[in-house]
Amino acid sequence: MNPRLDQYFESEVLSADPVKLVTMMYRAALEAVAAAGVALAAGDIPARSKHILKAWEIVHELRGCLNHEQGGEISRNLEDLYNYVSQRLLDANAEQSQKALDDAGAVLAILAEAWQGVQTKAQPLVVAC
Repeated sequence: MNPRLDQYFESEVLSADPVKLVTMMYRAALEAVAAAGVALAAGDIPARSKHILKAWEIVHELRGCLNHEQGGEISRNLEDLYNYVSQRLLDANAEQSQKALDDAGAVLAILAEAWQGVQTKAQPLVVAC
């Protein structure tokens, strides 16, 4: 990657508020799922596995930062969704299944859209990703 681009991304991450960081994580997970689909179609097993693992790690990180005490029912519902997405990603890798990738991507897209809406709110917000 370009060193200047690396610096830009590092700066963007370091200056981002928590909601922006979560939005960026969703974007990266969706990009990884899309790349896994391309690799799956091309029969590139190592690339498919690499991209699925990246998406899985992002979802795992999102699940790990949930705060059930502050987030209550919302955080428990998010955990269920993250568990579902994680399982579909594992299924996609084990079964070489585009359908499983599509399922995971669809849930991530809905969540990403919701977080994008949160990000555009004017008032500060305390969140549990």
